[in-house]
Amino acid sequence: MAIIGILGTPFNIIEEKPFWWNKVVYTRQGFIDVFQKLGHTAIIIPVDKPENVKQYIDIVDRVLLTGGSDVSPISYGEDPHPSLGVTNIERDLFEFAAIEEAMKQDKPVLGICRGMQIMNVYLGGTLYQDLNEANFAIKHLQAPTPQEYPSHSISVDVNSSLSFLPNHYMVNSFHHQGVKKLAPSLKAIAHAADGIVEAVEGKEKRLLGVQWHPEATWFNKKEDKEVFRYFAEDM
Repeated sequence: MAIIGILGTPFNIIEEKPFWWNKVVYTRQGFIDVFQKLGHTAIIIPVDKPENVKQYIDIVDRVLLTGGSDVSPISYGEDPHPSLGVTNIERDLFEFAAIEEAMKQDKPVLGICRGMQIMNVYLGGTLYQDLNEANFAIKHLQAPTPQEYPSHSISVDVNSSLSFLPNHYMVNSFHHQGVKKLAPSLKAIAHAADGIVEAVEGKEKRLLGVQWHPEATWFNKKEDKEVFRYFAEDM
């Protein structure tokens, strides 16, 4: 049984009345459910000061970076694009520290959506701040189509960490940013038809990132469930 440390997502919009204006750190229920189904334990790691990250990584076996707000372009030396969404530099810095500590301890890291993007930025890559402005051909933010339905296809490198997926695979899609310059220590292992990077793996370290949201589909797509099993048991 593995202990999965899920980096929490901060929610601190003032108008969120159900939380009585308090800052909240949460994760999606789908992450908890899939790891429980696989026989593992998941804990949420709160956004904290970077200097405190070691005490969290020490007690987990694997680290999961989740989706959420945009990665601040400050982190890769760019000014904000007019279409940039909400950013949270405190979250960015804590997740940078978590990636560094996990690699130092040789513990696997899985990045989902934003999680893949922040992994790429931390390792020296950049992002498209808004895919719509870059004139890509596919709608990568599929809303209002529900997340449990796939919306576009990807091509998968069958000789990669995702060898258990078919070469052509359908995924859901909820992102308006994406990998622009790939970090030198990462390898792109899946692409959308318009060229957007849909998955990456570490060339040396135990790193895997996917741009879609398998936590929303694992219960009816065995291949997406396998993404989590592979991360929890084989990486």
